[in-house]
Amino acid sequence: MEGDTFSSLGNGGAAQIDGKILQTFQKSFTQVQHILDQNRVLINEINQNHESRVPDSLTRNVGLIRELNNNIRKVVDLYSDLSSNFTKSMEASSSEGDSNNNNKPDNKTGGHKRIRPA
Repeated sequence: MEGDTFSSLGNGGAAQIDGKILQTFQKSFTQVQHILDQNRVLINEINQNHESRVPDSLTRNVGLIRELNNNIRKVVDLYSDLSSNFTKSMEASSSEGDSNNNNKPDNKTGGHKRIRPA
């Protein structure tokens, strides 16, 4: 399904994303999903420990919450890297398209120019 989304970007002369970039995105999304699954387990255990009100369980929650916070930091970093990589790939694709498109109209050779009323 993700492949369909990315391959549709290449239709109609739009930016294309090569296989290596797609693999990087899939790997990052897989890592994010794995961490989010871990967080779900951590949150469930934290809730159970909190409801039990057993001192040892409540003490254990301190470490579990730290682990949860670290996981959230990892997810933020992964999404930040994804965003940066996506932006770079779009810029690279767009600059390739610009250099390959020599048939752009300009205002001097029959291009359309909007005239604003005074």
